[in-house]
Amino acid sequence: MTGRFVSRGFLGRPRDTDADRAGRIPPGQYLTDGFPVLSAGPTPQIPLGQWAFTIEGLVRAPVRWSWEQFLALPARDWTVDISCVTKWTKLDTRWHGVSVDDLLAAVELDPRAQFVTAHSFGGYTTNLPLTDVVNNQAFVAYQYDSAPLEPAHGGPARLVVPHLYFWKSAKWVRGLRLIEEDEPGFWESLGYHNRGDPWREERYSGD
Repeated sequence: MTGRFVSRGFLGRPRDTDADRAGRIPPGQYLTDGFPVLSAGPTPQIPLGQWAFTIEGLVRAPVRWSWEQFLALPARDWTVDISCVTKWTKLDTRWHGVSVDDLLAAVELDPRAQFVTAHSFGGYTTNLPLTDVVNNQAFVAYQYDSAPLEPAHGGPARLVVPHLYFWKSAKWVRGLRLIEEDEPGFWESLGYHNRGDPWREERYSGD
């Protein structure tokens, strides 16, 4: 055979080269194939019958979903890279969950709402500008690698905000509170950076 069997444009997806992968690792991070477990306290064990997710604060009327109601919401698969402030990065993590956009569509936001505090079972909180969780930048995941999310990784459900350091992806999340003025969360009150962009190495206050 002397000619090309397929024409240009039908050669498929370009290979995922080492250079491509290196370009996805933020500065100061190393690549891991594992999934390290880091938590600020003990892992809560949350019976699904007691689980609920609430959006409250600067909304016309709060909304609350039980576990069964949450599973009935529109959901999709997400494949994202994640980076922890402790310097590991994991590529192509696969999740299933509900976009924060779809959750916020269930409430009428007060125009004063500019920030979000994510609340978790166990008392953990983290703060985010509203602009960092809309436009399909964030989701609440309840599956990882096609299996129920393990408690050690935040199950039954966790917030995932992949473009920020992973402490912003609150484990065991139970709700979002819309607020007007920014309020530091757990780690932010202890000196971590208020926003946490891994590409800017925003690890600690002052970075």
